[in-house]
Amino acid sequence: MAYFLGIDLGTSAVKCILVDEAGQVKSSASAEYPLLQPFPGWAEQNPEDWWHGSIACIKDLLQKSAVSGNEIIGVGLSGQMHGSVFLDEHLNVIRPALLWCDQRTASQCEWIEATIGVEKLGKLTGNKALTGFTAPKIVWLKDQEPENYAKVAHIMLPKDYVRLKLTGTFGMDVADASGTLLLDVANRRWSNEVVSQLGIPMEWLPPLFESNDVVGGLLDEASQLTGLTVGTPVVAGGGDQACGAVGVGVVKKGIASVALGTSGVVFVHDDSYQVDDQFRLHSFCHGVPDKWHRMGVMLSAGGSLQWWKNHFGYEELEKAAAEGRDVYEYLTELAATAPLGSEGLLFLPYLTGERTPYPDPKARGGFIGLNLRHSKAHLTRAVLEGITFGLRDSLELMKQSSVSISELRVSGGGARSLFWRQMIADIFGYPVVTVNSTDGPAYGAAVMAASGVLKQDIASLCEKWIQVEERILPNEENQLKYEEYYSIYRNLYPILKDSFHKLSDLVQE
Repeated sequence: MAYFLGIDLGTSAVKCILVDEAGQVKSSASAEYPLLQPFPGWAEQNPEDWWHGSIACIKDLLQKSAVSGNEIIGVGLSGQMHGSVFLDEHLNVIRPALLWCDQRTASQCEWIEATIGVEKLGKLTGNKALTGFTAPKIVWLKDQEPENYAKVAHIMLPKDYVRLKLTGTFGMDVADASGTLLLDVANRRWSNEVVSQLGIPMEWLPPLFESNDVVGGLLDEASQLTGLTVGTPVVAGGGDQACGAVGVGVVKKGIASVALGTSGVVFVHDDSYQVDDQFRLHSFCHGVPDKWHRMGVMLSAGGSLQWWKNHFGYEELEKAAAEGRDVYEYLTELAATAPLGSEGLLFLPYLTGERTPYPDPKARGGFIGLNLRHSKAHLTRAVLEGITFGLRDSLELMKQSSVSISELRVSGGGARSLFWRQMIADIFGYPVVTVNSTDGPAYGAAVMAASGVLKQDIASLCEKWIQVEERILPNEENQLKYEEYYSIYRNLYPILKDSFHKLSDLVQE
């Protein structure tokens, strides 16, 4: 039997899966690594931690599955987007990588937009300058750490560093490169205009590929460390959102995905390059060759629920440990005991700032409408509803640009909850679908590997491998009630924006 290895380099852990030639998942494994937060709003990781985590994950996967390295005929990589890996001329890591959720670059974003112009930047790159993106991080390094900037010879994204260690070859796929703010997204090439105006040497940027292109073969050293076979083809892969969309079959128009990870993403396929007129949505190259996508990103989706669990879910954590269940099952069961709308309680999920529809690193979270009747159940339900309202903000922007949607394919940890899936259907007003592939970006990376090795197009493989398992329809009565709550929710940020900024500035003083 031949297998494809999908590697997903997440923010907290790396996940590896084995997929056979029929698209069935044979086994999976994961390995965690630390997140560094040296100052408020900063988020960093050591690239070597990704590499060592990947080695451990692959070795564990081979041992658990009893699959030998020579049975794996292709490797694909997915990874957290935007993270900036800086290497010197000897390929040594210069400093910890700045991650997608790092918020330190607000002034650099302002400088980029003033230097290039918001309109020109948006049309070329499909995006505004946002703190999470790669280009502002490069400018920050030049401004704040000139001694490190002087050492830079190569810039890459997280998964591309792991692929460099596997194959010894440089490369970046156009889907992930779209999140650097340095790509001419319409033409799928580096933007000479943007790169030159920002003063970034073009030779620092790696060659570009489509996600299913074979970039290199496994090195002898990597073979010895992982147990994979020398020369095993490794494809370019993609950013986690493009891979996640491929992993649930969002490879044609009419289907949208809602990914409920630490961040939350609403994602739609485009056959041509389309840009939101105010650049509130992200326009990127898709992981499907010669296709594009638009997406809205909430920075703290599952992250908000994780925050609630970590600080207020002590009882549920104890029960989960004692009974061997997932703590989030207890939390969603608790939320289900509260009424729709949490008796007039709303939660704003801007715990790490926000991206869509408010590109504001100073946005803050909060409960609005608290009274003495509200219990832990009400607050837990309000967190889930607030996350879902925030995700709907992205859908509303897509509807304004005449995107046609027939169904939502939900993935990520939150998708395991039937209660939350029904809530999404009721708040969004669309059927919510789950599919047989539940490994998200790692599965999409395996699909890309299979496409590159077997010479089959990604959409055809998705059609053969991915099937709908469940379809949940909106409850019309609940939908009408949620419309009233949502209309109040969407007015809160504009009202509170100035207060958020003043509070944020007080902390920075």
